[in-house]
Amino acid sequence: MAPHPAHPTQDVVTSRREGSVFVITIDHPPVNALGVAVRQGLMAAIEAAEQDPEVQAVLVLGAGRHFIAGADIREFGKPPQPPLLTDVCNRIEACTKPVVAAVQGSALGGGLEVVLAAHYRLALPGAKFALPEVTLGLLPGAGGTQRAPRLMGVEAALDLMLDGKPIGARQAQALGLVDRWVDGTDPVQAGLAYARELAASGAPVRPTRDLRIAVADMPAASQALDAARASLNKKYRGLFSPARIIDAVQAVLDRPFDEGLRLERDYFRQCLDTPQRQALIHTFFAEREAAKVPEAGRAQPRPLDRVGIVGGGTMGAGIAVAMLDAGLPVTMIERDEPSLERGRANVAKVYDSLVKRGRLDAAERDRRLGMWSGATDYQALADADLVVEAVFEDMAVKSAVFAELDRACKPGAVLASNTSYLDIDQLAKTVSRPQDVIGLHFFSPANIMKLLEIVVPDQVADDVVATGFALARRLKKVAVRAGVCDGFIGNRILAVYRLAADYMLADGASPYQIDQAVRGFGFPMGPFQVADLAGGDIGWAARKRRAPTRDPNLRYVPIADRLCERGWFGQKTGRGWYLYPEGGRAGQEDPEVLAIMDEERRKAGAAPRAFTQEDIMRRYMAAMINEAANVVHQGIALRPLDVDVAMLYGFGFPRYRGGPLHYADHVGLDVVLADIRAFAAEDPHFWKPSPLLVELVEQGRHFNDLNQSKQG
Repeated sequence: MAPHPAHPTQDVVTSRREGSVFVITIDHPPVNALGVAVRQGLMAAIEAAEQDPEVQAVLVLGAGRHFIAGADIREFGKPPQPPLLTDVCNRIEACTKPVVAAVQGSALGGGLEVVLAAHYRLALPGAKFALPEVTLGLLPGAGGTQRAPRLMGVEAALDLMLDGKPIGARQAQALGLVDRWVDGTDPVQAGLAYARELAASGAPVRPTRDLRIAVADMPAASQALDAARASLNKKYRGLFSPARIIDAVQAVLDRPFDEGLRLERDYFRQCLDTPQRQALIHTFFAEREAAKVPEAGRAQPRPLDRVGIVGGGTMGAGIAVAMLDAGLPVTMIERDEPSLERGRANVAKVYDSLVKRGRLDAAERDRRLGMWSGATDYQALADADLVVEAVFEDMAVKSAVFAELDRACKPGAVLASNTSYLDIDQLAKTVSRPQDVIGLHFFSPANIMKLLEIVVPDQVADDVVATGFALARRLKKVAVRAGVCDGFIGNRILAVYRLAADYMLADGASPYQIDQAVRGFGFPMGPFQVADLAGGDIGWAARKRRAPTRDPNLRYVPIADRLCERGWFGQKTGRGWYLYPEGGRAGQEDPEVLAIMDEERRKAGAAPRAFTQEDIMRRYMAAMINEAANVVHQGIALRPLDVDVAMLYGFGFPRYRGGPLHYADHVGLDVVLADIRAFAAEDPHFWKPSPLLVELVEQGRHFNDLNQSKQG
């Protein structure tokens, strides 16, 4: 039969009749995002199906690899154009002929709301379903909060909306989200077969709004809502939208569907106006923009099939796991066989833990470990495309490793250092091929932490930088370009705001007050908890290394040194800033630490004063923002957004605050500068306003004004 005449939006939504089935195909590459043309096309196509007397069922599917992977990000922040997705979903649900959604690939956000509005749902292998609006400070705003509980029950729907993570086809069927899971690869044929079956059997329309699964067991539904509310402060502290999601789901039990839809829309508008939503949208775009760097715009990455790692300690093993997880064979080099065996054991320990927790099966563990090989001779790296050095943080040790790599590695191999602080330019000068040397600063644990700082020395080739960013994508990490300086972006800023915390210790605050204030701001841990987790000996070694070049005008607070001199290095020794009895991970306050602090204050002649949580955070954030501004001013970071991404993904800065420089824009740069100048009256050597911060305030501009891409 001839295809049904195409409607005006045929470029993104097409329709045709296959016998008695009206097939609507969304074709809006790359992910069939729900832009205005798609919404218009869906509305028109459903109307056309409704009016065709020969149509007995309607099939909606996506062209390419996805069904609909969410909203069109190009419309973020713009006034919505009609039709609203709510109206489209209502029209699909009101169709008098059965509507089938056949899902391949992703049905995310608004895409899943379209699926929920259909009368019947079919999933193919690889289908993924999610309502991730909570990660952007929003809630499903096209009926998702009202339809999902009616279809799959309150508890499962709350989990889907509050977690925001995707579930697969089989799980979706088990939860009642889809009616059928089919083993096939062609959504058109699978969808047509299901639609024809429904038409032949006279299957009725089945509006989701009329389903009563949510209220079938009211005590269980109420218990799920109570449990979700009880978890708000612990799991979603500082976020606005999770509470509104719970309120919207409550309406499923208490109100008619249309009234619930109106409430959902009101809550959605409330979320739109929150600082959290603005910060989360900034984070969403900043993560994507950070990958746009001049070098990647000028060159293609080098081939990347085999990887070498020098060093099998905690960091080297974590990097190895990250590579193996990405399907890259790894050759590990250690100085002798016992060290090599410990390196392999460190890698195996990670996988054994995953198997024990049910995150990986034993066969997959063995397959990944099978891609690992080890050697004590650098010649084993002769075929490696990239080698990451992960040895002790000492320039002499790393230079010796690079001399071996220079000798053993093939021409064009990328030579990378995982240094956290050391001068990559100096390291590059120790080899005959400085154009191949780059910094790849992983954060511990390297197989888990998302941030990868790609440190760009002066002589590196563009295609090596492009290779670094390609590797990050393959490892599913968020990459940030950093220039060469002590600590690069993240650790350089950390050193300054940690120093501000130490000064507050010297002036009367306790580490426990400071950690509590920082957690209250939204960080998962305070700076002294972090120090105990990382190991106090690491910071102690760095302080001793920097001692000869320390600014004599800056105060030096020796309290941390006093703890380290006693062997109190944190969790690994059972004692640091906190006590960890019997190897526990939850620290307890230590009166002896407070006594040591009092003694050091007496020696310094300091008169302790009280700090409120607001006092603490104003100093902590002012120090962080000021040094972040210096990092941008000096070109260590290309743009303010690169700093925000580094702090969000490497240092636990709360996502709903958008990163330190987005947060500064929100607070007001004039307010931050006024704080810094006020603190400078007490300590002018530490509190020196960044020239960039001063310039922006004088010009009435914001950090966000500097966030234009510098892609070449």
